Amino acid sequence: MIEKLQKRFALSRQGAVDLIKGCLACAAQNLAFMFPVGLLYQFVLDLMDGGIGENGVRFYLFGCVICLVVIFLVTGIQYNATYLATYVESGVRRISLAEKLRLIPLSFFGKKDLADLTNSIMGDCATLETAFSHYVPELAGAMISTTFVGLCLLVMNLPMGLAAVWVLPAAFAVTLLSARIQEYFNRKAVEANVALETGVQECIENLQDLKANNGEKQYLAGLDEKIDYAEKRHIVTELGTALFVVSSTLILKFGIATVALAGSILLVQGKIGIALFFLYLLAASRLYTPLEGALQNLAAVISTRTNINRMTEILDCPVQTGEEKLTNKGYDIVFDHVGFSYNTGEQVLKDVSFTAKQGQVTALVGPSGGGKTTVSRLAARFWDVDRGRITVGGMEIGGVDPETLLSLYSIVFQDVTLFNNTIMENIRIGRKDATDEEVMEAARLAGCQEFALKLPDGFQTMIGENGCQLSGGERQRVSIARAFLKNAPVILLDEATASLDVENETLIQEALSRLIQDKTVLVIAHRMRTVSGADKVVVLADGRAAEEGTPQELMERGTIYPHMVKLQDLSGKWGI
Repeated sequence: MIEKLQKRFALSRQGAVDLIKGCLACAAQNLAFMFPVGLLYQFVLDLMDGGIGENGVRFYLFGCVICLVVIFLVTGIQYNATYLATYVESGVRRISLAEKLRLIPLSFFGKKDLADLTNSIMGDCATLETAFSHYVPELAGAMISTTFVGLCLLVMNLPMGLAAVWVLPAAFAVTLLSARIQEYFNRKAVEANVALETGVQECIENLQDLKANNGEKQYLAGLDEKIDYAEKRHIVTELGTALFVVSSTLILKFGIATVALAGSILLVQGKIGIALFFLYLLAASRLYTPLEGALQNLAAVISTRTNINRMTEILDCPVQTGEEKLTNKGYDIVFDHVGFSYNTGEQVLKDVSFTAKQGQVTALVGPSGGGKTTVSRLAARFWDVDRGRITVGGMEIGGVDPETLLSLYSIVFQDVTLFNNTIMENIRIGRKDATDEEVMEAARLAGCQEFALKLPDGFQTMIGENGCQLSGGERQRVSIARAFLKNAPVILLDEATASLDVENETLIQEALSRLIQDKTVLVIAHRMRTVSGADKVVVLADGRAAEEGTPQELMERGTIYPHMVKLQDLSGKWGI
């Protein structure tokens, strides 16, 4: 049962155990509220038998106190078993999702919208938090307690019991039959939410471009449509749920009527006494109270399937695994007949073979879409190859744990990612256990002191979201400082200077020259002057390594490389 609950509700093992405890606690709470009904029944019997004496008064006062104590204790247990346990499980679920996202291949993120993933971690988890603190335990508890009380009523008097419980399967059937419809409504509402969140996020991130192109009005008009559609979907979902829940609740109301009708007939016929009739009326009114809420909860549980399926998609995604021990001998990177496609039928690399030797700079050039960035990502095992193999120092990277493998790499991307923290802590990401002195030395080598010391708090200055308070060149130098601090034997440079002005490009190149000494370096560049000093150039075109050699050799016997150099020379002479 525990395994089934884990799979059905995307729970941890402890979460499944706590869910069972919560369901039993809710059932116990519902049964505890039946104690006053039994006490009241006995009180009516005593009144009909001639009244209650002094001892009877003490008995009923003591009985009331016992009922209150039992209800109080059971309610406390139910609160701890549902709400508190749910909050713990909610934290575990978010952490497990984040951990899973850390381990799955980056190809997964290429197929997923970031707003969708954020919604899964925050929105779906919040929905399930509500479900497991309010819906599921109360629903299961109501079903358990109702079944128990219903059986007791049937045993005490079959006709009256049938009059009380016949509405239960009918009410549940209506709600259960609506499962597919409610699931469809909820899925559409979630899709509308994700589309709206994506639109809002996109608007905020690209506000500068929208203003520059006078596109705000048009974009906001489209965003208004998404807001209206999301509102519409939520209204339809609520109405669809209410339609079935209200119908089920109305059926339950008939139960009291049938108990009263059947009881009246049996009372007139002399088959039951007034006390038993009174007992069944009390029991029926109490029996249906938790069920009315349970039916609403059943509809809510059905609607959570969409949220659970979205989370399960993440949790079931295969992860990249491998040995945690490095067995490489040296740091030569070898691509051996590598083929790769991001999506089925869209082949990016067809048959790529080349070697990036240790102590040399290997430059990857070629037309846009030729696979340069893909090669660098595959070299670091951000994705796994479809065929062929990649080795580092003779060690096949597909058999190495990704985090262990990345200990060999320092990567400087064109698009730098910084965090809303100090310059010091942003550099320290390169090696979390680095001392302040080591961080400062890395900053000096990357040329960060020049701008950091001019800031109000120096290296302790908060630089805002994604380093918004720094220029492009300054952000790039922080990224290079991270690489200096990590001091890995393999360096991947992905267009590290492509978007910089001449002054910043010169500063960055000087820093990079210090960084790459005696290491295996793989450089991606569009500017031919960036790779003119490389030891080896690999030209990627049409998914293959079309040409390779030194820059001088390719200028003499190559075709694509000389053509690219010529075109850049011509563009360099262009002016207004």
